[in-house]
Amino acid sequence: MDNSTPTRDKEVLSFRLAQEEYAISILKVQEIRGYETPTLLPSAPPCIKGIVNLRGAIVPIVDMRILFRLGEPSYDQFTVVIVLNIRQHVIGMVVDSVSDVVTLLDEQIRPAPEMGASADGDAITGLGTVGERMLILLDIDKLMSSEQLGLIKAMDQAA
Repeated sequence: MDNSTPTRDKEVLSFRLAQEEYAISILKVQEIRGYETPTLLPSAPPCIKGIVNLRGAIVPIVDMRILFRLGEPSYDQFTVVIVLNIRQHVIGMVVDSVSDVVTLLDEQIRPAPEMGASADGDAITGLGTVGERMLILLDIDKLMSSEQLGLIKAMDQAA
């Protein structure tokens, strides 16, 4: 086997929102925490649930169910916050549950279907298949930096 050829295998963290399973690059994940009610911010977009203090850092919390318009979110013992590190910013995203870390080979990744011009559609990079499971692969950088969310831009201006 020739080890000099780089592979494009991707390690991803899979998580659930409603009935669907999504995945993001494991390299963007800083930690996974249980859900705690954030401090509300006036005039924040509905998908930004508020902020939490994470070891001295003020971290905005984005509810992915609200962002993707997947119905009314409910918070239970499985609800978690995936703490992300995106362009030197720490952001938390609320998901229904975390599944596992999966290594996807090139042949398990299919291109994303054309979804038209939307922030959500642009952030979908492909579909991963693992047995019978279908993972919607997200470019979390692009999603959190989207004009719709405006989060990274606002954090850059505040810094």
